[in-house]
Amino acid sequence: MVRFLSAVCVALAMMGPAFAQGLIVKQAHGSVDETVAKFKAAVEGAGAEVFAVVDHAKGAMSVGSQVPPVTVVIFGNPKLGTPLIAANPQIGLDLPLKVLIWEEAGETMIGYTDPAALKDRYRVTGADETFATIAGALGKLTDKAAE
Repeated sequence: MVRFLSAVCVALAMMGPAFAQGLIVKQAHGSVDETVAKFKAAVEGAGAEVFAVVDHAKGAMSVGSQVPPVTVVIFGNPKLGTPLIAANPQIGLDLPLKVLIWEEAGETMIGYTDPAALKDRYRVTGADETFATIAGALGKLTDKAAE
């Protein structure tokens, strides 16, 4: 039993920082730019708003450097986020929501912070239904973008 538990701990540790930080990561089909476009369309189609798109590769080029394609899409729905900010204003550090789309080893990846991790991080109580709604929406939106 001790060997089994040790093996599980080693396996979890090898999963890297994404697991430890409550990130959900999926592989997407298509380029980073295509995935960003599909994600933005999915967000807008769901009635939410894209507030900003941050292209880190473009930023790197502006200072004479280079990184693989890395883009953050900042989006949300104030109907869902506002009650969470009212419950704990500190959650505003992570709201509006963000999705990271990047290239890694020739593959396009899409990731976001698990809403359950946000709930725990900011100790928001009484909003289980809102967090479940956000989790479901993030799953569906990123699945559409990953197609």
